[in-house]
Amino acid sequence: MSIPKHIAIIMDGNGRWAKKRLLPRVAGHARGVKRVKEIIEHCSHIGVKYLTLFAFGRENWKRPQTEVSFLMNLLLEQLDKEFLHLHEEDVKIRFIGDRSRLDKIICEKIEVIEKLTNANKKLNLNVAVDYSGSYDIIQAINTVLAEGKHKNITREVLEKYLLTYPNPAPDLFIRTSGEIRISNFMLWQIAYTELYFTSKLWPDFNKQALDDAIKWFQTRERRYGKISEQLE
Repeated sequence: MSIPKHIAIIMDGNGRWAKKRLLPRVAGHARGVKRVKEIIEHCSHIGVKYLTLFAFGRENWKRPQTEVSFLMNLLLEQLDKEFLHLHEEDVKIRFIGDRSRLDKIICEKIEVIEKLTNANKKLNLNVAVDYSGSYDIIQAINTVLAEGKHKNITREVLEKYLLTYPNPAPDLFIRTSGEIRISNFMLWQIAYTELYFTSKLWPDFNKQALDDAIKWFQTRERRYGKISEQLE
């Protein structure tokens, strides 16, 4: 059975996981980070080549300042710890999104990690921070226009300016926590992606839950707009 080449995940439900346990929301984020490590390692082990994680959306800046500060400090902590460990596991790491609002020290560490892991080949990990699908499309269009190299913006041209390029489009999209929406994530890239929604909250989404999602994916007939052979 085929393993998805590229999996994209919205890691939702950290706050609700904490609330159910009468804990502060930040406790859910801290627990969610541990699950991130497990899922990355499992993807690498089973042969997934590309993994994109929605870590912090552009709309997330509207959350309480205490929570935003905690998330930024958590990211900084992981840059000093877990991302260096992933380098030892031959994982190539890229951060996609707008870096203009991130602290200078975070940007500097991101650049170090990206340069350090650039030649790694086992798994390509994209971490979406201050990212949205609409932002990605708009920045791509603006970049094409600013360069002035193309008379017409075709699909092939635009895709080369998306932040995920040259990664292929996701085969499988997963959203945890029971929410059934895309939330402005990879709007262009998931046009023909299989969408999987689970009620599990992100801190409870373990490698068995990922395997269940992949088993569901393996039952899908991917037609890309074509008529099913079963209906012909």
